[in-house]
Amino acid sequence: MRKPLLFLSLLLAFGTALAKPKAKPILTAADSVAMWRAAEKAYVDSVNATLHYQQGHIVLPGGIGELTVPRGFRYLDSAQSRRVLVQLWGNPNGESLGMLFPVDRGPVDRNHWAYSIDFDAMGYVKDDDADDIDYNDLLMEMQDDTRENNREREKAGFDPVYLLGWAANPYYDKNTHALHWAKSLRFGTDTDTVLNYNVRLLGRKGVLILNAIGDPSQLAEVKASIPGLLSNVTFTKGQQYTDFDAGLDEVAAYTIGGLVAGKVLAKVGLFAVILKFWKLGMLAIAGAWAAIKRFFGFGSKEA
Repeated sequence: MRKPLLFLSLLLAFGTALAKPKAKPILTAADSVAMWRAAEKAYVDSVNATLHYQQGHIVLPGGIGELTVPRGFRYLDSAQSRRVLVQLWGNPNGESLGMLFPVDRGPVDRNHWAYSIDFDAMGYVKDDDADDIDYNDLLMEMQDDTRENNREREKAGFDPVYLLGWAANPYYDKNTHALHWAKSLRFGTDTDTVLNYNVRLLGRKGVLILNAIGDPSQLAEVKASIPGLLSNVTFTKGQQYTDFDAGLDEVAAYTIGGLVAGKVLAKVGLFAVILKFWKLGMLAIAGAWAAIKRFFGFGSKEA
């Protein structure tokens, strides 16, 4: 939740404390850094204090799957996850079954990242094509599709998305029916690159979607977490891939290649942005700080 008044009141308090009755305060570089860090910490603490995480065994909303929160992580429920995705990170679509955050980082901490969890009831995904896909050709097709989808995004008032390439090549494990790959993305005119690490668990009636959203520098950390994640999440009994009944169940329109290409999910709210609101928050702090300096006359020593 955006709280510019929090920034302003905090910095006003600092300014009042430093102000002298008959002389303009002299703000040193060290003072500026200390006050900036204090304002940043107050904002981060205020957001983190409103979030309530869970550990242990979780039944995902709708009963489609179960999760034992992996070691080193904590779970945020569906309602709170929507607040993070939409209000804090500025995404157009915040529907989620929950999120997993590292235990030492919340959604506005520095160096933060998270898994978002969702389910697509697309039906039973056949994996017959898994060994025959040329992922370089598929990447070029995805880049073309992304450019087409940008028209819809921009009409809706959101930044265009640029698919730069694979951050990790697609891999499908036929034994666990788990598919994962990573994309490197850029949004609008932002020069920063965003990492979307996609994990898909195939089930009887659809796909569990676990997307790691973060910074490319966190790729190694995300990859290291995947074995623990996959061993702690599953479909409920009767909903697993091997429970498929050809006489009763619907077959998905797309196979493994279609899942990676994302054609089923190609819509305005597909991509999740992790860094956007952090930057907006820092801009708000910077703007409040500039106003404080003007109000109190902070500056270099005058002759």
